[in-house]
Amino acid sequence: MQSILKVNDFIGGIVWGWPMLILLVGTGIALTFRLKFIQVSKFGYIMKNTLFKIFAKSTDKDGEGEVTAFQAVSTALAATVGTGNIAGVAMAIATGGPGAVFWMWMSAFFGMATKFSEVVLAITYREKEANGSFSGGPMYYIKHGTKLPWLASVFALFGALASFGIGNMTQSNSIAQALETKFGINPLWTGIVLAVLAGIVILGGIKRIASVTEKLVPFMAAFYILGSIAIILMNIGRIPGALGLIFGSAFSAKAAVGGFAGATLKQVMKMGIARGVFTNEAGLGSAPIAHAAAKTDHPVRQGMWGVFEVFVDTIVICTMTALVILVTNQWDSGLQGAALTSAAFDTGFKGGGFIVAIGLTLFAFSTILGWAYYGERCMDFLFGSKSVMVYRLLYVPFIIIGSIGKLQEVWAISDTLNGLMAIPNLVAVFMLQGVVILLVKDFMSHPGRICTSDEEYLKVIPKDKRA
Repeated sequence: MQSILKVNDFIGGIVWGWPMLILLVGTGIALTFRLKFIQVSKFGYIMKNTLFKIFAKSTDKDGEGEVTAFQAVSTALAATVGTGNIAGVAMAIATGGPGAVFWMWMSAFFGMATKFSEVVLAITYREKEANGSFSGGPMYYIKHGTKLPWLASVFALFGALASFGIGNMTQSNSIAQALETKFGINPLWTGIVLAVLAGIVILGGIKRIASVTEKLVPFMAAFYILGSIAIILMNIGRIPGALGLIFGSAFSAKAAVGGFAGATLKQVMKMGIARGVFTNEAGLGSAPIAHAAAKTDHPVRQGMWGVFEVFVDTIVICTMTALVILVTNQWDSGLQGAALTSAAFDTGFKGGGFIVAIGLTLFAFSTILGWAYYGERCMDFLFGSKSVMVYRLLYVPFIIIGSIGKLQEVWAISDTLNGLMAIPNLVAVFMLQGVVILLVKDFMSHPGRICTSDEEYLKVIPKDKRA
Protein backbone atom coordinates (compact mmCIF):
# COMPACT_ATOMS: atom_id res chain seq x y z
CA MET A 1 0.00 0.00 0.00
CA GLN A 2 2.86 2.37 0.79
CA SER A 3 4.28 1.83 -2.68
CA ILE A 4 0.90 2.64 -4.24
CA LEU A 5 0.65 5.82 -2.16
CA LYS A 6 4.14 6.91 -3.18
CA VAL A 7 3.28 6.45 -6.86
CA ASN A 8 0.00 8.28 -6.28
CA ASP A 9 1.78 11.16 -4.54
CA PHE A 10 4.12 11.50 -7.51
CA ILE A 11 1.29 11.42 -10.06
CA GLY A 12 -0.89 13.65 -7.88
CA GLY A 13 1.90 16.19 -7.66
CA ILE A 14 1.87 16.43 -11.44
CA VAL A 15 -1.90 16.28 -11.85
CA TRP A 16 -2.57 19.07 -9.36
CA GLY A 17 0.77 20.79 -9.91
CA TRP A 18 1.62 23.80 -12.05
CA PRO A 19 1.61 22.02 -15.45
CA MET A 20 -2.02 20.93 -15.03
CA LEU A 21 -3.16 24.21 -13.50
CA ILE A 22 -1.55 26.12 -16.37
CA LEU A 23 -3.25 23.75 -18.84
CA LEU A 24 -6.64 24.19 -17.16
CA VAL A 25 -6.50 27.96 -16.85
CA GLY A 26 -4.67 28.34 -20.17
CA THR A 27 -7.45 26.49 -21.96
CA GLY A 28 -9.97 28.80 -20.31
CA ILE A 29 -7.99 31.88 -21.37
CA ALA A 30 -7.70 30.65 -24.97
CA LEU A 31 -11.43 29.86 -25.14
CA THR A 32 -12.31 33.21 -23.56
CA PHE A 33 -10.50 35.03 -26.36
CA ARG A 34 -11.89 32.74 -29.09
CA LEU A 35 -15.42 33.26 -27.72
CA LYS A 36 -14.85 37.03 -27.48
CA PHE A 37 -15.25 37.10 -23.68
CA ILE A 38 -18.73 35.59 -23.86
CA GLN A 39 -18.96 35.39 -20.05
CA VAL A 40 -18.81 39.22 -19.98
CA SER A 41 -20.23 40.38 -23.31
CA LYS A 42 -23.28 38.10 -23.02
CA PHE A 43 -23.56 37.97 -19.23
CA GLY A 44 -26.92 39.74 -19.11
CA TYR A 45 -28.28 37.53 -21.88
CA ILE A 46 -26.97 34.42 -20.11
CA MET A 47 -28.62 35.37 -16.79
CA LYS A 48 -31.87 36.19 -18.62
CA ASN A 49 -31.88 32.71 -20.14
CA THR A 50 -30.80 30.85 -17.00
CA LEU A 51 -31.44 32.56 -13.65
CA PHE A 52 -34.71 34.10 -14.79
CA LYS A 53 -35.93 30.87 -16.37
CA ILE A 54 -35.25 28.52 -13.47
CA PHE A 55 -38.92 27.83 -12.85
CA ALA A 56 -40.04 27.88 -16.49
CA LYS A 57 -42.04 24.83 -17.44
CA SER A 58 -40.77 22.44 -20.12
CA THR A 59 -42.55 22.44 -23.49
CA ASP A 60 -42.36 20.47 -26.72
CA LYS A 61 -40.39 23.39 -28.22
CA ASP A 62 -37.50 22.78 -25.82
CA GLY A 63 -36.03 20.19 -28.17
CA GLU A 64 -34.82 16.66 -27.49
CA GLY A 65 -33.63 15.40 -24.11
CA GLU A 66 -34.68 13.59 -20.94
CA VAL A 67 -34.77 16.30 -18.26
CA THR A 68 -35.29 20.07 -18.25
CA ALA A 69 -32.34 22.43 -18.64
CA PHE A 70 -32.61 23.40 -14.96
CA GLN A 71 -32.83 19.77 -13.82
CA ALA A 72 -29.65 19.07 -15.77
CA VAL A 73 -27.77 22.01 -14.23
CA SER A 74 -29.17 21.07 -10.80
CA THR A 75 -27.71 17.59 -11.18
CA ALA A 76 -24.40 19.11 -12.26
CA LEU A 77 -24.47 21.62 -9.38
CA ALA A 78 -25.41 18.83 -6.98
CA ALA A 79 -22.15 17.11 -7.86
CA THR A 80 -20.12 20.33 -8.08
CA VAL A 81 -21.32 22.17 -4.96
CA GLY A 82 -19.79 20.01 -2.26
CA THR A 83 -17.28 20.00 0.55
CA GLY A 84 -14.94 22.13 -1.56
CA ASN A 85 -17.24 25.13 -1.15
CA ILE A 86 -16.96 24.91 2.64
CA ALA A 87 -13.71 23.10 3.39
CA GLY A 88 -11.84 23.79 0.14
CA VAL A 89 -12.16 27.58 0.32
CA ALA A 90 -11.08 27.53 3.96
CA MET A 91 -8.08 25.38 3.04
CA ALA A 92 -7.06 27.84 0.30
CA ILE A 93 -7.17 30.77 2.73
CA ALA A 94 -5.46 28.84 5.55
CA THR A 95 -2.52 27.80 3.38
CA GLY A 96 -2.32 30.60 0.82
CA GLY A 97 -3.74 33.58 2.68
CA PRO A 98 -6.64 35.87 1.68
CA GLY A 99 -4.99 36.57 -1.71
CA ALA A 100 -5.86 33.01 -2.76
CA VAL A 101 -9.50 34.11 -3.05
CA PHE A 102 -8.59 36.47 -5.91
CA TRP A 103 -6.95 33.66 -7.87
CA MET A 104 -9.96 31.46 -7.16
CA TRP A 105 -12.09 34.14 -8.82
CA MET A 106 -9.72 34.29 -11.77
CA SER A 107 -9.86 30.53 -12.31
CA ALA A 108 -13.66 30.73 -12.17
CA PHE A 109 -13.79 33.63 -14.64
CA PHE A 110 -11.86 31.74 -17.30
CA GLY A 111 -13.47 28.47 -16.19
CA MET A 112 -16.82 29.84 -17.34
CA ALA A 113 -15.60 29.73 -20.94
CA THR A 114 -14.29 26.20 -20.44
CA LYS A 115 -17.50 24.91 -18.86
CA PHE A 116 -19.55 26.63 -21.56
CA SER A 117 -17.54 24.84 -24.26
CA GLU A 118 -17.74 21.47 -22.48
CA VAL A 119 -21.52 21.67 -22.25
CA VAL A 120 -21.89 22.77 -25.88
CA LEU A 121 -19.83 19.76 -26.98
CA ALA A 122 -21.74 17.41 -24.66
CA ILE A 123 -25.04 18.30 -26.33
CA THR A 124 -23.51 18.27 -29.82
CA TYR A 125 -22.06 14.76 -29.60
CA ARG A 126 -24.57 13.04 -27.31
CA GLU A 127 -26.17 9.76 -28.38
CA LYS A 128 -29.83 8.85 -28.31
CA GLU A 129 -30.36 5.33 -27.03
CA ALA A 130 -32.99 2.88 -28.30
CA ASN A 131 -35.14 3.50 -25.19
CA GLY A 132 -35.19 7.25 -25.83
CA SER A 133 -32.62 8.17 -23.19
CA PHE A 134 -29.53 10.27 -23.92
CA SER A 135 -25.88 9.61 -23.14
CA GLY A 136 -23.18 12.22 -23.46
CA GLY A 137 -20.13 13.86 -21.98
CA PRO A 138 -16.40 13.93 -22.71
CA MET A 139 -16.21 10.25 -23.64
CA TYR A 140 -18.67 10.87 -26.48
CA TYR A 141 -17.20 14.07 -27.86
CA ILE A 142 -13.74 12.52 -27.59
CA LYS A 143 -14.94 9.41 -29.46
CA HIS A 144 -16.96 11.17 -32.17
CA GLY A 145 -15.31 14.56 -32.40
CA THR A 146 -11.60 13.74 -32.12
CA LYS A 147 -11.97 10.17 -33.45
CA LEU A 148 -9.86 8.85 -30.54
CA PRO A 149 -11.99 6.11 -28.95
CA TRP A 150 -9.12 4.84 -26.79
CA LEU A 151 -8.78 8.28 -25.18
CA ALA A 152 -12.53 8.30 -24.55
CA SER A 153 -12.20 4.99 -22.71
CA VAL A 154 -9.35 6.41 -20.61
CA PHE A 155 -11.59 9.27 -19.50
CA ALA A 156 -14.48 6.92 -18.72
CA LEU A 157 -12.22 4.62 -16.67
CA PHE A 158 -10.88 7.48 -14.56
CA GLY A 159 -14.41 8.83 -14.13
CA ALA A 160 -15.89 5.50 -13.01
CA LEU A 161 -13.11 4.90 -10.49
CA ALA A 162 -13.12 8.48 -9.16
CA SER A 163 -16.86 8.33 -8.52
CA PHE A 164 -16.39 5.81 -5.72
CA GLY A 165 -13.87 8.03 -3.97
CA ILE A 166 -14.31 11.74 -4.60
CA GLY A 167 -18.03 11.43 -5.28
CA ASN A 168 -18.98 8.82 -2.71
CA MET A 169 -16.82 7.69 0.23
CA THR A 170 -15.10 10.99 0.94
CA GLN A 171 -18.47 12.76 0.88
CA SER A 172 -20.21 10.33 3.25
CA ASN A 173 -17.17 10.50 5.52
CA SER A 174 -17.41 14.31 5.65
CA ILE A 175 -21.12 14.08 6.53
CA ALA A 176 -20.51 11.45 9.23
CA GLN A 177 -17.73 13.48 10.85
CA ALA A 178 -19.77 16.70 10.78
CA LEU A 179 -22.86 15.08 12.33
CA GLU A 180 -20.82 13.24 14.95
CA THR A 181 -19.01 16.43 15.97
CA LYS A 182 -22.09 18.65 16.18
CA PHE A 183 -24.85 16.22 17.12
CA GLY A 184 -23.06 13.13 18.49
CA ILE A 185 -24.58 10.82 15.85
CA ASN A 186 -22.88 7.45 15.35
CA PRO A 187 -21.14 7.44 11.92
CA LEU A 188 -22.47 3.95 11.18
CA TRP A 189 -26.07 5.10 11.54
CA THR A 190 -25.30 8.13 9.40
CA GLY A 191 -23.90 5.85 6.71
CA ILE A 192 -26.91 3.54 6.78
CA VAL A 193 -29.43 6.39 6.52
CA LEU A 194 -27.43 8.03 3.72
CA ALA A 195 -27.21 4.74 1.84
CA VAL A 196 -30.97 4.15 2.10
CA LEU A 197 -31.87 7.69 1.01
CA ALA A 198 -29.30 7.76 -1.79
CA GLY A 199 -30.28 4.26 -2.93
CA ILE A 200 -33.92 5.24 -3.33
CA VAL A 201 -32.90 8.14 -5.55
CA ILE A 202 -30.01 6.55 -7.47
CA LEU A 203 -31.87 3.38 -8.42
CA GLY A 204 -34.45 5.55 -10.18
CA GLY A 205 -31.89 6.84 -12.70
CA ILE A 206 -31.37 10.34 -14.09
CA LYS A 207 -35.03 11.39 -14.01
CA ARG A 208 -35.36 10.65 -10.29
CA ILE A 209 -31.93 12.14 -9.51
CA ALA A 210 -32.85 15.29 -11.46
CA SER A 211 -36.25 15.50 -9.77
CA VAL A 212 -34.60 15.46 -6.34
CA THR A 213 -31.68 17.75 -7.15
CA GLU A 214 -33.87 20.46 -8.71
CA LYS A 215 -35.51 20.81 -5.28
CA LEU A 216 -32.48 20.12 -3.10
CA VAL A 217 -29.93 22.39 -4.82
CA PRO A 218 -31.89 25.69 -4.57
CA PHE A 219 -32.81 24.94 -0.94
CA MET A 220 -29.31 24.03 0.21
CA ALA A 221 -27.75 26.97 -1.65
CA ALA A 222 -30.27 29.43 -0.22
CA PHE A 223 -29.87 27.99 3.30
CA TYR A 224 -26.10 28.42 3.27
CA ILE A 225 -26.06 31.76 1.44
CA LEU A 226 -28.64 33.35 3.76
CA GLY A 227 -26.65 32.22 6.81
CA SER A 228 -23.52 33.72 5.26
CA ILE A 229 -25.25 36.99 4.36
CA ALA A 230 -26.51 37.35 7.94
CA ILE A 231 -22.95 37.21 9.28
CA ILE A 232 -21.64 39.50 6.55
CA LEU A 233 -24.34 42.10 7.28
CA MET A 234 -23.56 41.91 11.00
CA ASN A 235 -19.95 42.72 10.11
CA ILE A 236 -20.64 45.03 7.16
CA GLY A 237 -18.08 47.54 8.36
CA ARG A 238 -15.33 44.95 7.90
CA ILE A 239 -16.11 44.23 4.25
CA PRO A 240 -13.77 46.92 2.87
CA GLY A 241 -10.96 45.52 5.01
CA ALA A 242 -11.70 41.97 3.86
CA LEU A 243 -11.66 43.00 0.20
CA GLY A 244 -8.49 44.96 0.86
CA LEU A 245 -6.88 41.80 2.23
CA ILE A 246 -7.93 39.79 -0.83
CA PHE A 247 -6.72 42.26 -3.42
CA GLY A 248 -3.79 43.56 -1.38
CA SER A 249 -2.22 40.15 -0.88
CA ALA A 250 -3.11 38.67 -4.28
CA PHE A 251 0.04 40.03 -5.92
CA SER A 252 2.33 40.52 -2.94
CA ALA A 253 5.43 38.42 -2.28
CA LYS A 254 3.94 37.53 1.09
CA ALA A 255 0.45 36.23 1.53
CA ALA A 256 -0.20 38.18 4.73
CA VAL A 257 1.32 38.58 8.15
CA GLY A 258 2.00 36.36 11.13
CA GLY A 259 1.69 32.70 10.22
CA PHE A 260 1.56 33.58 6.52
CA ALA A 261 4.79 35.53 6.42
CA GLY A 262 7.01 33.91 3.84
CA ALA A 263 4.19 32.47 1.72
CA THR A 264 5.22 33.28 -1.84
CA LEU A 265 3.10 34.70 -4.63
CA LYS A 266 3.48 31.33 -6.37
CA GLN A 267 1.90 29.56 -3.39
CA VAL A 268 -0.95 32.08 -3.16
CA MET A 269 -1.74 31.63 -6.85
CA LYS A 270 -1.50 27.85 -6.75
CA MET A 271 -3.82 27.44 -3.76
CA GLY A 272 -6.42 29.81 -5.19
CA ILE A 273 -6.42 28.33 -8.70
CA ALA A 274 -6.34 24.71 -7.49
CA ARG A 275 -9.23 25.17 -5.05
CA GLY A 276 -11.18 27.16 -7.64
CA VAL A 277 -10.83 24.37 -10.20
CA PHE A 278 -11.63 21.76 -7.55
CA THR A 279 -14.88 23.47 -6.52
CA ASN A 280 -16.36 24.35 -9.93
CA GLU A 281 -14.78 21.41 -11.87
CA ALA A 282 -14.40 23.50 -15.03
CA GLY A 283 -12.19 21.50 -17.38
CA LEU A 284 -12.45 18.22 -15.48
CA GLY A 285 -15.23 16.94 -17.73
CA SER A 286 -17.66 15.77 -15.07
CA ALA A 287 -20.58 18.22 -15.33
CA PRO A 288 -21.08 17.83 -19.13
CA ILE A 289 -22.24 14.26 -18.46
CA ALA A 290 -25.31 15.62 -16.66
CA HIS A 291 -25.91 18.47 -19.11
CA ALA A 292 -25.99 15.98 -22.00
CA ALA A 293 -29.40 14.73 -20.84
CA ALA A 294 -31.01 18.18 -21.00
CA LYS A 295 -33.94 19.11 -23.21
CA THR A 296 -32.66 21.95 -25.35
CA ASP A 297 -33.16 23.37 -28.82
CA HIS A 298 -29.48 24.26 -29.28
CA PRO A 299 -26.15 23.32 -27.64
CA VAL A 300 -25.32 26.99 -27.00
CA ARG A 301 -28.51 27.50 -25.03
CA GLN A 302 -27.51 24.72 -22.66
CA GLY A 303 -23.93 26.00 -22.68
CA MET A 304 -25.18 29.17 -20.99
CA TRP A 305 -26.20 27.03 -18.02
CA GLY A 306 -22.54 25.98 -17.79
CA VAL A 307 -21.56 29.63 -17.27
CA PHE A 308 -24.35 29.96 -14.69
CA GLU A 309 -23.10 26.85 -12.90
CA VAL A 310 -19.56 28.19 -12.38
CA PHE A 311 -20.93 31.60 -11.39
CA VAL A 312 -23.16 30.16 -8.65
CA ASP A 313 -20.60 27.67 -7.39
CA THR A 314 -17.50 29.86 -7.13
CA ILE A 315 -18.42 33.53 -7.53
CA VAL A 316 -21.43 33.26 -5.19
CA ILE A 317 -21.12 30.33 -2.75
CA CYS A 318 -17.33 30.20 -2.42
CA THR A 319 -17.19 33.99 -2.02
CA MET A 320 -19.74 33.77 0.80
CA THR A 321 -17.52 31.29 2.63
CA ALA A 322 -14.43 33.42 2.10
CA LEU A 323 -16.04 36.65 3.31
CA VAL A 324 -17.41 35.01 6.46
CA ILE A 325 -13.95 33.67 7.31
CA LEU A 326 -12.34 37.08 6.71
CA VAL A 327 -14.87 39.40 8.40
CA THR A 328 -14.89 37.24 11.55
CA ASN A 329 -11.06 37.42 11.67
CA GLN A 330 -10.72 33.65 11.88
CA TRP A 331 -8.56 33.30 8.78
CA ASP A 332 -5.27 33.38 10.70
CA SER A 333 -6.49 31.29 13.65
CA GLY A 334 -4.43 28.26 12.66
CA LEU A 335 -7.51 26.17 11.84
CA GLN A 336 -7.99 24.59 8.43
CA GLY A 337 -10.77 23.13 6.28
CA ALA A 338 -14.32 22.75 7.59
CA ALA A 339 -13.11 23.43 11.15
CA LEU A 340 -12.07 26.95 10.08
CA THR A 341 -15.39 27.65 8.37
CA SER A 342 -17.31 26.29 11.36
CA ALA A 343 -15.31 28.48 13.77
CA ALA A 344 -16.00 31.52 11.58
CA PHE A 345 -19.76 30.88 11.60
CA ASP A 346 -19.72 30.28 15.36
CA THR A 347 -17.95 33.61 15.78
CA GLY A 348 -20.58 35.25 13.59
CA PHE A 349 -23.45 34.25 15.85
CA LYS A 350 -24.23 31.64 18.47
CA GLY A 351 -24.97 28.30 16.84
CA GLY A 352 -23.57 29.42 13.50
CA GLY A 353 -21.53 26.24 13.29
CA PHE A 354 -24.76 24.29 12.87
CA ILE A 355 -25.27 26.03 9.52
CA VAL A 356 -21.91 24.64 8.41
CA ALA A 357 -22.75 21.14 9.67
CA ILE A 358 -26.16 21.11 7.96
CA GLY A 359 -24.81 22.83 4.84
CA LEU A 360 -21.94 20.36 4.61
CA THR A 361 -24.40 17.48 4.96
CA LEU A 362 -26.65 18.75 2.18
CA PHE A 363 -23.74 19.69 -0.10
CA ALA A 364 -22.01 16.34 0.33
CA PHE A 365 -25.24 14.32 -0.04
CA SER A 366 -26.06 16.10 -3.29
CA THR A 367 -22.54 15.32 -4.51
CA ILE A 368 -23.15 11.62 -3.85
CA LEU A 369 -26.25 11.77 -6.07
CA GLY A 370 -24.62 13.71 -8.89
CA TRP A 371 -21.50 11.58 -9.03
CA ALA A 372 -23.56 8.39 -9.02
CA TYR A 373 -24.94 9.48 -12.38
CA TYR A 374 -21.47 10.40 -13.67
CA GLY A 375 -20.10 7.01 -12.68
CA GLU A 376 -22.92 5.00 -14.23
CA ARG A 377 -22.62 6.88 -17.53
CA CYS A 378 -18.89 6.09 -17.58
CA MET A 379 -19.63 2.42 -16.84
CA ASP A 380 -22.28 2.31 -19.56
CA PHE A 381 -19.77 3.70 -22.05
CA LEU A 382 -17.15 1.11 -21.09
CA PHE A 383 -19.26 -2.01 -20.57
CA GLY A 384 -22.75 -1.35 -21.91
CA SER A 385 -26.16 -0.72 -20.33
CA LYS A 386 -26.22 -4.01 -18.39
CA SER A 387 -23.38 -2.73 -16.19
CA VAL A 388 -25.41 0.25 -14.94
CA MET A 389 -27.52 -1.64 -12.39
CA VAL A 390 -24.43 -3.54 -11.19
CA TYR A 391 -22.69 -0.19 -10.69
CA ARG A 392 -25.64 1.24 -8.73
CA LEU A 393 -25.78 -1.81 -6.46
CA LEU A 394 -22.05 -1.46 -5.77
CA TYR A 395 -22.12 2.32 -5.33
CA VAL A 396 -24.70 2.41 -2.52
CA PRO A 397 -22.87 0.13 0.01
CA PHE A 398 -19.68 2.19 -0.46
CA ILE A 399 -21.55 5.09 1.14
CA ILE A 400 -21.61 3.14 4.43
CA ILE A 401 -17.97 2.10 4.08
CA GLY A 402 -17.00 5.72 3.58
CA SER A 403 -18.90 6.95 6.61
CA ILE A 404 -17.02 4.71 9.06
CA GLY A 405 -13.57 4.51 7.43
CA LYS A 406 -10.33 6.43 7.70
CA LEU A 407 -10.11 7.79 4.20
CA GLN A 408 -6.89 9.76 3.89
CA GLU A 409 -5.54 7.25 1.36
CA VAL A 410 -8.84 7.02 -0.53
CA TRP A 411 -9.09 10.81 -0.70
CA ALA A 412 -5.55 11.09 -2.07
CA ILE A 413 -6.04 8.43 -4.75
CA SER A 414 -9.49 9.63 -5.83
CA ASP A 415 -8.26 13.22 -5.94
CA THR A 416 -5.57 12.10 -8.40
CA LEU A 417 -8.10 10.15 -10.50
CA ASN A 418 -10.37 13.19 -10.53
CA GLY A 419 -7.52 15.30 -11.88
CA LEU A 420 -6.51 12.69 -14.46
CA MET A 421 -9.99 13.01 -16.01
CA ALA A 422 -9.06 16.51 -17.07
CA ILE A 423 -6.24 15.49 -19.43
CA PRO A 424 -8.27 13.66 -22.13
CA ASN A 425 -11.12 16.14 -21.67
CA LEU A 426 -8.94 19.22 -22.21
CA VAL A 427 -7.29 17.61 -25.26
CA ALA A 428 -10.74 17.16 -26.81
CA VAL A 429 -12.04 20.62 -25.86
CA PHE A 430 -8.94 22.23 -27.36
CA MET A 431 -9.18 20.17 -30.55
CA LEU A 432 -12.91 20.88 -30.93
CA GLN A 433 -12.95 24.58 -30.08
CA GLY A 434 -13.67 25.30 -33.77
CA VAL A 435 -16.94 23.35 -33.47
CA VAL A 436 -17.91 25.46 -30.45
CA ILE A 437 -17.21 28.68 -32.38
CA LEU A 438 -19.34 27.51 -35.34
CA LEU A 439 -22.26 26.66 -33.06
CA VAL A 440 -22.03 30.00 -31.24
CA LYS A 441 -22.09 31.86 -34.57
CA ASP A 442 -25.07 29.77 -35.68
CA PHE A 443 -26.98 30.44 -32.47
CA MET A 444 -26.29 34.17 -32.38
CA SER A 445 -27.25 34.61 -36.05
CA HIS A 446 -30.58 32.79 -35.55
CA PRO A 447 -31.66 33.83 -32.01
CA GLY A 448 -35.34 33.13 -32.63
CA ARG A 449 -34.92 29.74 -34.30
CA ILE A 450 -36.10 26.65 -32.44
CA CYS A 451 -34.47 23.32 -33.30
CA THR A 452 -36.84 20.50 -32.33
CA SER A 453 -34.22 17.84 -33.12
CA ASP A 454 -30.46 17.62 -32.72
CA GLU A 455 -29.96 17.10 -36.46
CA GLU A 456 -31.04 20.66 -37.26
CA TYR A 457 -28.15 22.49 -35.58
CA LEU A 458 -25.61 19.78 -36.43
CA LYS A 459 -25.77 20.82 -40.10
CA VAL A 460 -23.37 23.73 -39.40
CA ILE A 461 -20.59 21.33 -38.36
CA PRO A 462 -18.19 20.00 -41.05
CA LYS A 463 -18.90 16.35 -41.91
CA ASP A 464 -15.47 15.20 -40.73
CA LYS A 465 -16.28 16.55 -37.24
CA ARG A 466 -19.72 15.01 -36.92
CA ALA A 467 -20.60 11.83 -35.06
